[in-house]
Amino acid sequence: MPQGSRKTRDRHLAKQYERRRRERHHKHRQRIVAATVGILVALGGVGGGLFLLTKGGKPKAQASGSPSPSPSAGGVACGGTVPAAASKKKPSYKKPPRMTIDVRKTYTATMVTSCGTIEMKLDPKLAPNTVNSFVFLVRQHFYDGLIFHRIARDFVIQGGDPTGTGSGGPGYQTVDAPPRGSTYPAGTVAMAKGTDQPAGTSESQFFIVTGKNPSLSPDYAIIGTVVKGQDVADKIGTLPIQNGASDGKPVQTVYIVKITIKAS
Repeated sequence: MPQGSRKTRDRHLAKQYERRRRERHHKHRQRIVAATVGILVALGGVGGGLFLLTKGGKPKAQASGSPSPSPSAGGVACGGTVPAAASKKKPSYKKPPRMTIDVRKTYTATMVTSCGTIEMKLDPKLAPNTVNSFVFLVRQHFYDGLIFHRIARDFVIQGGDPTGTGSGGPGYQTVDAPPRGSTYPAGTVAMAKGTDQPAGTSESQFFIVTGKNPSLSPDYAIIGTVVKGQDVADKIGTLPIQNGASDGKPVQTVYIVKITIKAS
């Protein structure tokens, strides 16, 4: 596909993501207003606003979390089954986690999906805040049972949204602007963001590059590289997409069964 078309497509998807995020935040604010008529209640915001990165304590989950994504009518991809974790509601956190990783160590994330296992080497030196957040969410089992909600043919596969819609997140944001001139070759693992968010802004949604020559501007925080199982990511990237599209939700659900972290 021509590079111009890919840029246009990625801008379109980023705008769509941002629009959905704003709609979700607006609806949430409407629910808060309705709930506070005649009674004073203290509620925390969920996922829509900008959360500054701080060195606070361990984030506390809010009472209201995100509903788990439902499997598509097409069933589970690659002959897989619905994982038990898919039925569990995901929490929303008030602030980013405190820094717990050691940037001198190597962190390996092993992700079991409906279509096989993908092993990723994380780079805490390149994006310490983002990798710290990713490791935190993994250890909280946040990703277990979520789905790959987007396949962009010969480009990326994207997952990590607790709602499965492309607009969900953990309730906070981190920022690690990638170095100028950063590229995203096949196997790159990076974080998705909205069009009006600063470069390197991250929540929980990530993507794995499957295209050989993707044209992406250096705006997405890079957390690591696939070291084993790129063939699995590529296989997911070739699955049929709803309505015969080249970019969208797969016909069959691809689950993230679980992710584990090993430090060395």
